[in-house]
Order: sequence, then structure tokens, then C-alpha cells
Amino acid sequence: MLLALYQQHLDPLHDKIPLSAVASTFFAALPILVLFYLLVVARWSAPRAGGGAAVVAFMVAVLVYGMNPLMASMAFADGAAFGLLPVGWTVFSAMLLYNVTIKTGQFDVIRRSIASLSNDARVQAILIGFAFGAFLEGAAGGGTPVAICGAILVGLGFDPFLAAVLCLIANTSPVAYGGLGTPILTLSGVSDLPADKLSIMAGHQLPLLSMIVPLWMVKCMCTWRQTFQVWPVLVVAGVSFALFQFTFATMHAYVPALVLWPMTDIGGGIFSLIVTALFLQKWKPATEFHFHTAAPTPPPPAPTPAPQGAHAAEAQAVLSDPPAPARTEIPLTPWSVTVAWMPYILMSVFLLLTGLVRQREKEPVEDRFITPGVVQVGGLATNYYISIPWLHLETRRDEYLLPEDKKEEREKARFNFAWLTAPGTGVFIAALISMAMLRMNRAQIGWTFRRTLIQMRIPIPTIAFMLGLSYITRYAGMDATLGYAFAATGVVYPFFAALLGWLGVFLTGTDAGSNALFGSLQRITATQLFNRSVFAHLTLGQSQVLICTANSTGGVMGKMIDAQSIVVATAATNQVGREADIFKAVLWHSIILACIVGLIVLLQAYVPPFTLMVPHP
Repeated sequence: MLLALYQQHLDPLHDKIPLSAVASTFFAALPILVLFYLLVVARWSAPRAGGGAAVVAFMVAVLVYGMNPLMASMAFADGAAFGLLPVGWTVFSAMLLYNVTIKTGQFDVIRRSIASLSNDARVQAILIGFAFGAFLEGAAGGGTPVAICGAILVGLGFDPFLAAVLCLIANTSPVAYGGLGTPILTLSGVSDLPADKLSIMAGHQLPLLSMIVPLWMVKCMCTWRQTFQVWPVLVVAGVSFALFQFTFATMHAYVPALVLWPMTDIGGGIFSLIVTALFLQKWKPATEFHFHTAAPTPPPPAPTPAPQGAHAAEAQAVLSDPPAPARTEIPLTPWSVTVAWMPYILMSVFLLLTGLVRQREKEPVEDRFITPGVVQVGGLATNYYISIPWLHLETRRDEYLLPEDKKEEREKARFNFAWLTAPGTGVFIAALISMAMLRMNRAQIGWTFRRTLIQMRIPIPTIAFMLGLSYITRYAGMDATLGYAFAATGVVYPFFAALLGWLGVFLTGTDAGSNALFGSLQRITATQLFNRSVFAHLTLGQSQVLICTANSTGGVMGKMIDAQSIVVATAATNQVGREADIFKAVLWHSIILACIVGLIVLLQAYVPPFTLMVPHP
């Protein structure tokens, strides 16, 4: 079936009703407003709220924007597929690996090995939620840090609700380099700006936030007095990560042959964890901070929603199975600790290897329905590009958003089936090897898989709905309408550029998704503002790099409120059903931190010597 080319319009109601621009902006924002209402006010479950908002987005795309219903359906399917691979696959594999450690009793060793560094809950939150979480974000992303770190904190005796909030706050400043720098790579792809320059700009912004986040986390746990009691460890953890983040993000500016920025979070998390652990050998807080509830022994069962449906009885039987075999507590020795951490060590190795391969995967020029990637392994491509029927090259952005030489360019819609290099694959392989290494029998393996499938029956559909929603907004042009409304702020736009990225992450669930949505628009807006002599101290290239990077660095603060992260947090801490409560608990943290990013961007846009921090492309 051949469909007419769909032309996006910033103001689809132009010449139809009075104040059409205002009305168009309202309809573009309507799916977001509905999602907010259903999730927070009506307290629908996350999958139902996501599905309801997706239906509204579909209706707006068809009835207001004039998109063909078949095109809108395929846009949803494209987004939902991305929600399953790589995002859902990564979350599933991460939880599977965690359940391996639970069933074999190794999680208890991991918990006690970290607790042995410090019995102080404030320090434990920094070691796990911030340092170890940053490592996991750089290695995998996709909700992995929230899932694993949240479960560990609960195992250490943290209140589950507080554990979810702390992990969501911690999973912010590292996000731009998550998944071996996927957001930066995505931003480079849509903005046509060099990734190494975008990385330098991010490296001149995010370290400032990395020094704030540990302090912010601890203050959420206790009073200001109790927070300042551990100020030395806050400085050591935050500054060590910030210095490493700055160094790896900008190293290629000083040594061109040394391109290390994709490893920024992985190295920074490990470095901060080791430096802080060494510091704790010499320094201890004068007064230890503990929660009233002692850490449970054995650790609590892996978090799961209550089973429902035809197989509820079977599911309940799985959930009631003891999480770890009955055995004498394993002594903490160098060997036992190494064995316990080995699943995550294996995960790191495989993520590093697949990440290096993924950097070589470039979209081929040829355009077939199924086009193999350029990297081959054993006669198979490591990834395949699948053109989405009735959508690929069938839509075009509003000409206002495109430079003169790209007025006729059409939007691509190709699903990247990265069966080997998706982060989840490396984690899944690590889980399989860990099962063999830890000598799990068939019954234990079956328990682990069944438990993981039950745990994921709410998060994964929610992720699919949310990303389906975001893809409808993208291909219909609703995202551009919202972005254009932000651009009207003129001289203060650098501040709102960060908030636009924040909004994009709230919509899509990922910093990479936000960059894909708004990266091109940010560059166009930066060009227009430069042409109006708004940026007196910057060149055109610097203006574009600054504003585009603000989309990513501002977006990281939206990570704690996107539905995907909240659902993962509730699943990891056994808080399913409290999505709205957690959303409200972190909302103002997210807004304030996003505004801090916006103020940093404003300073770098207008005020010397901060303008010197903007690299020349």
C-alpha cells in the first residue's frame, strides 16, 4: 500500500481556528498532560497510564496533525520495539543476573562486603547508589543502576521507598555517558556535530553536578547536621568522580589519539568507589548513622509484583520459594568476595567488549527492508537495520526546522536489531556464565528465569508503551511544536534548552531518546539565535555545541522522573503500586537540579570567563 508523504507542521491548526499556535501547543502537550493525570492524580498503574497516553497521542496525531492512522500505528510499533530491544532486554538481563546472585546466596556476600567498608548508612548510599550506580550506568544504562543498586540498598536495611528515591537521584549526572556514551553518540548523529566536541562540552558541565549529587542524596536521608558529619567522604566521592569524569570526557582535546570519553562513567564509577574505599580505611564518621530497621538476614526476596491471572497459583509458588539456599553464612574472605562479585565483573567485561564493537556499527548507505550492519561475526552481522513499513522515508519535518540544503530530506524509520551488541546481551551472557560458574542446578535455573519473567511483566510493557508514545510524538511533529514554543523565550533560551532536554527525557525515558527528539531542533534554534546576535561571546559553532549539549546535560535530570526509571525503581524495591508516590517525591529534586543545569548553560553562553569553557567545533 502506498501512502502520501506526510508533511509535519509546527502549527497544524494554522488558518483553522483563532490563536492556532496556542491551540497547537496545547494539543502537542496533551499526551504529556494525560500521562501526568493518569499516573499521579488518577493513580493508574504505569502500563495503563502509558497505554492511555499513547492512545491520546495517536488521536492527536491523526485528528489534529493529519497523520495517516497507519503511519501513526507504525510509529508506535517502532517505539515499542525499541522499548523491548535494547531497553527492555537490558532491564530483563540485569534483573536475571541479580536473581542469580540471590538464588546462589552471593548477594548476601556482596551486601556484607560493601557494608564492611562502613556501617554508616550515609556512606553506604554514596558507595552503592552513586559510585557503583555510575559504573552500572556507564556499562549498561537502561534502568540497570536503579534496579541493581535499589535492590542492594534494600538488602542493607534501607527503607524501600527511600532506596528508590536515592537511586533515582543518584542516576543523574552519569546519564549523558550511559551505555558507553550512547546519548552523546545519538546527539551527534541528529545534530551533525562532532561527538568529541559534545563530550568536551558535557565534560565542562556535568562534573559540577557530580560534586553536588552525593551531598543532595545524603541530605534526603537525614538532617543538615548529620549530613555535614560525613562531609569528608562526600568530598572524596564527589570530587574523585568529577575529576575522572572531566579527564575522560576531555582527554582527546589534549591527546587527540586518546579517545576515552565513551568509558567516562565506567572508569569514573570504579575510580570513585576505590578512592572512597581507601579513604574509609583511614577515616570513619564520629557518629554512625543507622536506620531503625536492621538489615534482614537472609536478604529479602527479589522484588516482584503480586501475581495475577490464570497462572497466579504457579507464580505464587515461585515467589514463595526461598531466595537463597539454606547454608551457613559465608565468611568474608578475598576469595569469597571475588566470587560473589564475579557475575558483575563478567558483566563489565562483556559490556566493554560489546560496547567496543557497537562503536564500529555504522548505519549502511544502502537501503533495503532488512539491511545487515557493517560488522560481521561468523557470517552474521552484529546488527540488522529493519525499515519500518509505511513510515520509513514517508515523513518530513516542517521546513522551518531544516537548513536550506535539507528541505527535502525525509525522516528515517529504521529499527536497529542489535542482537549481539545491545547492552542486555552482554549482561545475559554474563548471567549464563555465572550460572555455570556458581554451579546452579536445573531447578535453580528454572526458578531464576520464572522469577525474572514475573518481575518484568509490569516494567517491560510500560517501557514499550512509553516509547511507543514518544515515537508517535516524534513522527507526527508534536515534539517540534513543543520545542518551538520553548524557542520563543529568546535571550533566556539557553536556560530553557536544558529544560527542553529535561522534558524530552521525561517523554522518552532516555537521554538518548531526548537527544533524538530535540537535538536537531536545538541546533536550528542556536543558529537562529546566533544570527540575531544573541551570543556575543561565541561563534556559530560554539553556540550550536553549547545549546545541543544542554539538551543532554539538562535531560539527565529528567531521568529520575521518567516512567521507565520509576517503574524499574518500584520493581527493584518491591514498591509496585507506589509509582505516583515516588514520582511526587523526586519531582522537585528533578526540577531544581534541571534549573541548576540551565543556570550553568546561561553563564557559559553570556558571562566571561565561563564562555571560555565552550569548545570550538
